[in-house]
Amino acid sequence: MSKSIAVGSTLAVLGLGGLAFGAYQIQTASPTPQYAEIINVERITDTVETPREVCDDVAMTRQRPSKDPNRIAGTAAGAIVGGVLGNQFGGGNGKKIVTAAGAVAGGFAGREVQGRMQQGDTYTMTEKRCRTVTDTTEQFKGYDIEYRIDGKVFDTRLDEAPKGERVPLVDGKPQWQAAGESFNTTS
Repeated sequence: MSKSIAVGSTLAVLGLGGLAFGAYQIQTASPTPQYAEIINVERITDTVETPREVCDDVAMTRQRPSKDPNRIAGTAAGAIVGGVLGNQFGGGNGKKIVTAAGAVAGGFAGREVQGRMQQGDTYTMTEKRCRTVTDTTEQFKGYDIEYRIDGKVFDTRLDEAPKGERVPLVDGKPQWQAAGESFNTTS
């Protein structure tokens, strides 16, 4: 056998052996993950409380201030009327006693009548009454996404929830853009 055939055959055998060994290593190597598995998607919101002032016009009834708080006019008028009426009865000293009693009773009655009249002397006015109320709203923050790649768990926050149960990986990272959808990630 010629030396060149021996060298060529040896190189061919070694080349085929190298190819077979490389193919074996590719088959036994762990495959690179192609997708991230979505574990959990949670919508995140904040409760926002906003106070504001609410005012209403309310009709209020008030008692007019009295020009005669001691009710002197009613007492005097009642005493005069009571004295005149008491003077119509009795004679002698009895007439004086009945007149005095009529004046006292009339004075008391006049005072009470004036008091009731003053209580009924009212006026109505409109007042502005204000109070603070709190409006409560929900403010959307995003979606917290929990996902798994090759047994390891990761999380991120996105503006939109991903569609489906898995997301393709490019260079080992999830591609949150799919079919023209736009996602902003915050982690």
